[in-house]
Amino acid sequence: MTKGDPPRYVQRASSSRGLGAQPPSYDASEMHRAGPTRPGGIDVAIDESAVEGQAQIDDEGRIDVTLNVKKTLPPLPLEDTTSVWSEETSQGVWDCPPLNIVIFIVGSRGDVQPYLALAIRLITSHSHRVRIATHGVFESFVLAANSHLRGKHGRDGIALEGRLEFFDVGGDPKELMAYMVRNPGLLPGLPSLLAGEVGKKRKMTKEMLRGFYRSTFFPDARSAREFAADAIISNPPAFAHLHVAEALGLPLHMSFTMPWSATTAYKHPLVNIKESNAEAKLANYMSYALADSLMWQGLGDIINNFRTHVLRIQSIPDRLGPGLTDRLKVPWTYCWSEGLLPRAKDWKRHIDVSGFYFLEDQKEFMPDGALVEFLKGGKPPVYIGFGSVVIPDPEKTTAMIFDAIRQAGVRAIVHSGWAGLGQSAEPSPDIFVLKGDVPHDWLFAEGRVAAVCHHGGAGTTAIGLREGRPTIIVPFFGDQRFWGEAVCSAGAGPAPIPFKELSMERLAKALEFVVSPEVTEAAGRLGEQIRTEDGPQKGVDSFHWQLPLKNMLCDVEPSQVAVWWSDEHCLKLSAAAAGVLAQEGLLEIKKLELHRSKEWDTTRHYTEFFTATGQATANLVTTTFTSIGQLFYSPVRGTVNTFWGIPEATLAVVGDMWEGMDNVPRMLGSAVRERGKVDSFTSGMAEGGKGLGFGLWDGIAGLVTEPIHGAKQEGFKGAVKGVGRSWINIMTRPTAGMLGFFVLPAQGSYRYIRSAINPEMESFNVLRGPRESASQAEASRLGPAQRRAILASFELLQKGSKERRKARDGRRNRWFLIDKKEKPERTAHEKQTPTRATSTSTASASASASASASASASASASASASASASAPGWASGSGSTAPTSLSPVSTTMSSAFSDAVPAVPARSGSSAPGWGRSESSEGASVQLEYQRRKEKRLKERKEASEI
Repeated sequence: MTKGDPPRYVQRASSSRGLGAQPPSYDASEMHRAGPTRPGGIDVAIDESAVEGQAQIDDEGRIDVTLNVKKTLPPLPLEDTTSVWSEETSQGVWDCPPLNIVIFIVGSRGDVQPYLALAIRLITSHSHRVRIATHGVFESFVLAANSHLRGKHGRDGIALEGRLEFFDVGGDPKELMAYMVRNPGLLPGLPSLLAGEVGKKRKMTKEMLRGFYRSTFFPDARSAREFAADAIISNPPAFAHLHVAEALGLPLHMSFTMPWSATTAYKHPLVNIKESNAEAKLANYMSYALADSLMWQGLGDIINNFRTHVLRIQSIPDRLGPGLTDRLKVPWTYCWSEGLLPRAKDWKRHIDVSGFYFLEDQKEFMPDGALVEFLKGGKPPVYIGFGSVVIPDPEKTTAMIFDAIRQAGVRAIVHSGWAGLGQSAEPSPDIFVLKGDVPHDWLFAEGRVAAVCHHGGAGTTAIGLREGRPTIIVPFFGDQRFWGEAVCSAGAGPAPIPFKELSMERLAKALEFVVSPEVTEAAGRLGEQIRTEDGPQKGVDSFHWQLPLKNMLCDVEPSQVAVWWSDEHCLKLSAAAAGVLAQEGLLEIKKLELHRSKEWDTTRHYTEFFTATGQATANLVTTTFTSIGQLFYSPVRGTVNTFWGIPEATLAVVGDMWEGMDNVPRMLGSAVRERGKVDSFTSGMAEGGKGLGFGLWDGIAGLVTEPIHGAKQEGFKGAVKGVGRSWINIMTRPTAGMLGFFVLPAQGSYRYIRSAINPEMESFNVLRGPRESASQAEASRLGPAQRRAILASFELLQKGSKERRKARDGRRNRWFLIDKKEKPERTAHEKQTPTRATSTSTASASASASASASASASASASASASASASAPGWASGSGSTAPTSLSPVSTTMSSAFSDAVPAVPARSGSSAPGWGRSESSEGASVQLEYQRRKEKRLKERKEASEI
């Protein structure tokens, strides 16, 4: 190939994806709205009669999709939508106490390495204890990263080395890679089906699901130290993520190296839209729903078995399985550079793009002498290697690669990798066969290689581009083709060459192309931009920003995470606080409940009345015919499904009618009441009765409260919107109440009977043992001053227990669904003026006079405590309905705990009434820092969207 040939690659890339160009505009002028929107985004409901689709599996296992749009569809969301953060998220709480974090990872070494970089930054920035849960083959690789922590100390003065742990979840990544090479798409090809490989992969998935669950509570295998997770970070192929988080009541944060959230900007990386008369953005958007549905069809039964028999929670109906993370607005952080792939404008604000995660892991690396001599022996070579990908015929592939290198007239380093390339090849002066592992961040840096050719793994792609190296991608499966097309669109390499289409001629032309000056210059510019980004730090900020911190902090000791809930005192307690109070006889740990800082309601599918009813009816018809048909070829299974499936599907029709009607006020943005747990006929009758009464009352009261609330938010315009909402609510709330009066008792009876038949469904929590051990251990490590501070704070808060219980019950049963009027926001100058200096200085007495200091702090803060105790500031989404952090306590604790985080204002800036507000100088500085970070964040997003 000559230097005049590059347009061929550029044109081919543009026609295949066109990532660098904006797709045609979506003509919204001819479209009609899909109905009302709900807070946090736009729901796009598409009538099934409007779209006809067909999917075929090619010989590689890829899904070729054909879409036929038969009538006008509703407009898609084109711009960034409003915030989806709830009152429990960490807006205004920018510092985070040390947590136990477990990271679920399925994949190759290249999939593990980025999360190691994130884990190291989580540890060094906030002293978190991080456990990497992945395949056993990566144990030494993960634990070796503790070298980055050697000699470093956290905020509390303890050594950070060893706070990075490993847990083996099972599964063989080499076997998984081989399977993916043979089946690069979402579904297996015919040879794999005939060879029984699908059964092996499903068995491996079952093993890994259990392994991920155990990783949240098993002790460390090396130190035998107890572990109980406070939060989960996961990549999507782990599959256990949301289900484990739901069972244990833990925050979940998703992270991945390729797009997994529906968008109009680019299609799902694993779906190939072969033919479509739909507008490009619509086709892109629909590809994510298709991918999710296909994955659930393949693994839904395994996941539900895992939920019912291991996690002991209810199974998920097939109609609710696909799209769970999107429907529940699980936070996401994508770790790629926006210089390579811009953030989609229609993604909501719980979805971040951080930049690549790089692990600077080999500063002390000493290369082999023969490799050094080869690098010095001529022009910089081209690196060729496929990492952990297993190739069916390595000898044939080696011969083809060697011939292409000679044809292109370049020097090359061929990495043997898991495929064993070059093992039996004859030596060549211009080809160096690299055996063993050499860090890419060393080999690709400082111009040691001229270009790189690899499989397109996200990690390898990122390192090559950061060093400004032109890149050839030979994709095998997964997201590799997607990144090859992105690299091509950026001008940093040719169009990807799928491995099954790789030939000597094509590889030789690609090698000639990547060493051309034009491509080298384009790759260099992209590398300069990537090197200015700090992906791990943005990833840490995104994780902390979207944590439900307001519901995670201990009320007695705000510098620590809460792990217990005292229903008697309505307080969240840390392990240390509970341990001290138990040792002093002030409470019994066995009477405490495990604190659930985040609830995930997978049983609701948040859709409107007609769609919900239609989906449930279709499911009833399908279930009926399937169950009756099974009676002829599988009598036992058919009988069971007929006995359970048809009544369940029938109940689902009425239940979905109720849920769809009950969802309308929420979708309109109206306030709704919290509903208690329904697990028996009695609890169903109680909740159904309350729903019936409050449904009628709220519908009538809304005629007044909705316009008032709207006027507070948007003035006259908001009042008009409120009038519209009130008239819709007066029809839907009473109707939902009447349906719920019959549905909820039936649901409760059904769940009770199913739990009685399957005793394993009885609720329990595996975190209790580790939490109790941690409470005893942490309490024993505290000094006298710290123990006295905890006791003084608890004594202060204990006086308001009765008022807090009353506030909790009052909020659940309040007459009007309208928030109390907030105090006007103070100016920046007022925020900098301390108003509680006396209380703060009193609490900052020396340790020798800590007893008198604590008493003085208690007296000076008693008025604030009693006032705050009467305010019903409950964090939404908490399973234990816990209050937010009680700010008066932070001043009492600040003198005793040297590692305490700064005092933070409780629910600062929220629109709901909260517990007493801290207006100390520390609280003001935190609020100012939060505002500064928020403005910086918004500015970065605006600049990114303009780019």
